[in-house]
Amino acid sequence: MAATREIMQSIKRSAPLVGAGAGAVAALGGLAVGYGMMERNAFTIRHETVPVLPPGFPDLRVLHLSDIHLVPGQEAKKRWLESLADLRPDLVVNTGDNLSHRRAVPELLEALRPLLGFPGVFVPGSNCYYAPRFKNPLRYLTGNRGKSGDLSKRVLPWQDMHAGFGAAGWVNLTNRNMSRTHQGLRLDFSGVDDPHLNLDEFAGWPSGSSTGDEAPHVRIAVTHAPYQRVLDQFTDTDADIIFAGHTHGGQVCIPGYGAVVSNCDLPTWRARGLTEWEHAGKTTPLQVSAGIGTSRFAPVRIACPPEAVVVTLTATS
Repeated sequence: MAATREIMQSIKRSAPLVGAGAGAVAALGGLAVGYGMMERNAFTIRHETVPVLPPGFPDLRVLHLSDIHLVPGQEAKKRWLESLADLRPDLVVNTGDNLSHRRAVPELLEALRPLLGFPGVFVPGSNCYYAPRFKNPLRYLTGNRGKSGDLSKRVLPWQDMHAGFGAAGWVNLTNRNMSRTHQGLRLDFSGVDDPHLNLDEFAGWPSGSSTGDEAPHVRIAVTHAPYQRVLDQFTDTDADIIFAGHTHGGQVCIPGYGAVVSNCDLPTWRARGLTEWEHAGKTTPLQVSAGIGTSRFAPVRIACPPEAVVVTLTATS
């Protein structure tokens, strides 16, 4: 009995300390969420330079957009998207996940209207097809993606979005390839549907664009989710650069460390930025965007600000 009384007294003495510790943790958590909600609107522009063009050709400025995840009423995001037209890109590459709400298409097209005046290409992501739903964030740490549920209840009006893009002249690269010219240089594109939904089917490269073809050209590969099987396929077929999104750069990162997850099989240290992808003795520059938005059910970013990326393709020496 004496021992029991001592234990109970010890618990009572430590209870205030435990309560204080729990309160401190809760307070820190609240501060983190508050900061994360502010950082989600701390829009940035990252600049990269990649020497992949044939010798003698002028620079090609590519504006890479990804993971806009627009919700109606996001005025700060829409104003920032409109302002990107001031960058005067030669080409816009949109790697999908443009929506986060079924009523967002008109506002998305209005926000992108200034950019739709420039040549562009696009591929869809899962949140172009289906609205996001609330998910346990711990599943990303365990690698368990869980069940998707009834997707038919979450279908988004992606056809209207694609029609708007197409009417402005942006080219749909969903499991397709195409070519266009820019100042005498042939740009060969190949894109895939969203690998995160296992919809990707590699269409190869435009005919006449084989290695050694006499016409100067550059091969630009486009995907939403940078799964390794897709990156390997593009690299094996001599892509000059790969554009991808999907990862959100990790979205909630550890300062000084980086992304904890990439939401695919891409190594986390590649979740944002320009790296070199290697496979079967070949190497291709891989540009992964940290994205512009978030799911409306997880509206925070920590140590991973939203970004658009200007990639200047320059001539090799």
